[in-house]
Amino acid sequence: MASVQEKLITSVTEVKPASPTSKITIVGVGQVGMACAVSILQKELPDELALVDILEDKLRGEMMDLLHGSLFLKTPKIVADKDYSVTANSRIVVVTGGVRQQEGESRLNLVQRNVNVFKFIIPQVVKYSPDCIIIVVSNPVDILTYVTWKLSGLPQNRIIGSGTNLDSARFRYLMAEKLGVHPTSCHGYILGEHGDTSVAVWSGVNVAGVTLQSLNPELGTAQDSENWKDVHKQVVDSAYEVIKMKGYTNWAIGFSVADLAESIVKNLSRVHPVSTMVKGMYGIENEVFLSLPCVLNSNGLVSVINQKLKDDEVAQLQKSANILWSIQKDLKDL
Repeated sequence: MASVQEKLITSVTEVKPASPTSKITIVGVGQVGMACAVSILQKELPDELALVDILEDKLRGEMMDLLHGSLFLKTPKIVADKDYSVTANSRIVVVTGGVRQQEGESRLNLVQRNVNVFKFIIPQVVKYSPDCIIIVVSNPVDILTYVTWKLSGLPQNRIIGSGTNLDSARFRYLMAEKLGVHPTSCHGYILGEHGDTSVAVWSGVNVAGVTLQSLNPELGTAQDSENWKDVHKQVVDSAYEVIKMKGYTNWAIGFSVADLAESIVKNLSRVHPVSTMVKGMYGIENEVFLSLPCVLNSNGLVSVINQKLKDDEVAQLQKSANILWSIQKDLKDL
């Protein structure tokens, strides 16, 4: 007897399952991983979304929750498993997994524990998706992007750290609030480390091509009577502030990562401040990853914009690199 499906539908051709062309995997289904997943789904970027974690119930629950919203999405397939075979043929893999810093724990110890986690994650990712582009989100992101590059064996253009893409978004939002314009009309970059030694490039901040330092040469310095320097301090402190109030940060990170994924999936060649290998640039001699303005398209991170930085900005960038190298040089098992 024919089933309801057979009575309802007449096949015109034998349908063979098509391989995904824009599959995106999220490694880690914590607050950050799920914010990335939802933001990516809302932008309608993947034709398949895969979730991976070691927590099976949480993983299945998140998958079911997303699938129940299928009516409102344009992603036909959402899968989840703790086995990395579920990630096969991913175009982009977003890595948010890792361990959190414990009270009193040194940064080096935290990094070393995350290196050990990445030694499991990264080879699995590359095994099932050898042609993928990896976006590293886990902190400390610059060092873990270097770790990913070392462990993956993939070319530099296919390893991207989320870096200061979010810091720069916070920077533009806070400046825009001060000026009374929308953040998209306020241009400026935070470069260097995603963290305490980040560099605010005040010399390049502009609205409609008008550099703010041309209006106030002291802008961003200690001598500035308008205290614009406080905007950068707010950027650095903002994550700590949000964590203090709600326990973690996730939504803005999710929006930021989806923005990077969009430039890759849609081959946009947009410029983003993301973490890449900077050896040989701005007098930096070590193999460190820092954020510079980079062009992202379907080939990954294809080029770096050579920004004209002032001497003090170059010095800050070098300091940022030296601090990262002081931790990175002692890492074991890479």
